[in-house]
Amino acid sequence: MSDPYETTEAHLDRLLGRALNSFDLPDRLVERLGTALAHSSSLSTTHHSPSAGLWRETHWHTYLLADGGSESLWELAYRQEGDRAVRHEVFASRSDLCLAVARIFGEVPARVARDLASASGSGPTDDVASLGALFATPAPALRHREYTVEQSADHARRVLRRAENVDRPGEGLAERLRSAYAHQITQAFGGRRSLVSGRDAGFSLYEHAFVLLDGTEVSLWEVEHTATPDGRHMCEVYESETTARGAMELRARVR
Repeated sequence: MSDPYETTEAHLDRLLGRALNSFDLPDRLVERLGTALAHSSSLSTTHHSPSAGLWRETHWHTYLLADGGSESLWELAYRQEGDRAVRHEVFASRSDLCLAVARIFGEVPARVARDLASASGSGPTDDVASLGALFATPAPALRHREYTVEQSADHARRVLRRAENVDRPGEGLAERLRSAYAHQITQAFGGRRSLVSGRDAGFSLYEHAFVLLDGTEVSLWEVEHTATPDGRHMCEVYESETTARGAMELRARVR
């Protein structure tokens, strides 16, 4: 996380100091950035592939300059398969960043450009067309999660609050999830109907996957069902998929 009390000069020095490729930035750009009076940083995208051990984030840093103008830098922070070290690279344009992602992760540049354009709130750009033309044969995209960076800690709190099962996750996990900054909701199972106590009951299973500030991932598994004495809707939350599916099977067998 960035320090809200960090000066713009210190922020820029830290950014360029940790980047492996800062020497590639144009000298004129670095000189202009040296006059920066204020800055703003935001997380643009985050992608995780737990099975492959891959992780990356893109950040957008904008600087207000002494002459009234502004400049932006795009930062890529990532880990590669089998390596826990976090690497940083910085770029003067979004298109350069997209090419770097394609080089490191083997993804299609045009697809990456669309992701970044969507995340930054801008519309389609010429980057998409120009980068797409560089790859006549698209490389296969890696399987990864698509996280949303939006009030994730509050989302985790709401999921845990509506859990009615006595063996729901405890305060320890709830405390960890207070540092969640991105999440994804996936329906892992749905539409099953079963006779429970002579009534038709429905079951659904959702995975709520979270990214914490330390880079780790945590999932909550939510079972929604109507296998209750009065047929009302009920939510149960578990720490593992196995436990959640076991709870569904148990509820379905109760007569």
